[in-house]
Amino acid sequence: MSWYGVTDIWTYVIGAIGIILLPGPNSLFVLSVATARGVRAGYQGAMGVFLGDSILLALVGLGAAGLLRTYPTLFMVVKYAGAVYLGWVGVNLLRAAWVRWRSGPAEFLADVPLEQSTPPAGMQQPFRRALVISLLNPKAILFLLSFFVQFIDPQYESPAVPFLILSTIIMAASAAYLSALIFAGVRLAQTFRRRVRLSASLSAGVGGLFMWFAAKLAGASLH
Repeated sequence: MSWYGVTDIWTYVIGAIGIILLPGPNSLFVLSVATARGVRAGYQGAMGVFLGDSILLALVGLGAAGLLRTYPTLFMVVKYAGAVYLGWVGVNLLRAAWVRWRSGPAEFLADVPLEQSTPPAGMQQPFRRALVISLLNPKAILFLLSFFVQFIDPQYESPAVPFLILSTIIMAASAAYLSALIFAGVRLAQTFRRRVRLSASLSAGVGGLFMWFAAKLAGASLH
């Protein structure tokens, strides 16, 4: 039995929440931006993620996953482009962490509002960066397709209806999660802005995670 073409909707909701809670480059970037630059920049990054996810969902609906499977060369090009970009973001974060570590507490302006501080390397233009990070992940397209099809009734007369329902659910859950990360990041910033080397160490850790994401994507396969 299905509801507007969606089968077992509550299982899907639980699964979607679990997927969103898994740490990944999108959520980590939004949290880092909010910590470094405040709520406004955090939501700029989140909007980039929303747009990127919407485009990926649309591509899934148009059969992009089948295209990537049919043309492995295309998959390789997108995969390595994504890996290079994630690696570049990671290097910038590591470099910014090193500069912050060397600057010391004397040069760290704890009383300057986050929104007025100079954006660290890798945190400028958060909307565009988050959008590119979201889009350059061919595995996301394949994963979304394999996850979505389990909950769409193939006999339903209008396949677009359950697809839109499932898309709305996962986007709403993503919006709630990213909002929580943004406000958590701003609270963390209140501590980090007075503890320069702790902030630099955590920034370096985020940069290292982006390098790991890049290596993981570079080694991804279609299977």
